[in-house]
Amino acid sequence: MTIFNKQYTPKEAKGKIAKFCAYQERCHQEVRDKLYSYGLLTSDVEEIIYELIKEDFINEERFAKAFVRGKFNYKKWGRLKIIQELKKRKISKYCITKGLGEISDEKYQLVLTEILNKKLKQFASLKEYQKNYKAVQFALNKGFESTVAWSIINSKKNI
Repeated sequence: MTIFNKQYTPKEAKGKIAKFCAYQERCHQEVRDKLYSYGLLTSDVEEIIYELIKEDFINEERFAKAFVRGKFNYKKWGRLKIIQELKKRKISKYCITKGLGEISDEKYQLVLTEILNKKLKQFASLKEYQKNYKAVQFALNKGFESTVAWSIINSKKNI
């Protein structure tokens, strides 16, 4: 906590954090961190989080689903990177599983194929094995599984 942060009463903090949660989906940890930055005691922070959950301002399952949809549809992240980021935010295994249910296998394959095709075209001047390797490496960095990426690459050779 820095000296410049304003100290809030629990009532002021609850109003402020309710607006913070209404703006976009938040996980418990984000809310907890924000409340601590307001200079509140642990007991006050936990009481406010309890009330926000009760009033449905925060819901980890809803957060996980929104997070997965956003990162997959807009940033084209794979399941592994999404799981890693959700774990970093201390989301439960149950909520992670529910969130990943937002991605259909068909759409996942389609997005990965699109990413690989784009990279293969980008590396067209390289030898076949080099461009395949670089395309798969890019997919791995985006959080896609190597087995899925290589199966798509290998199926292209058989066509």
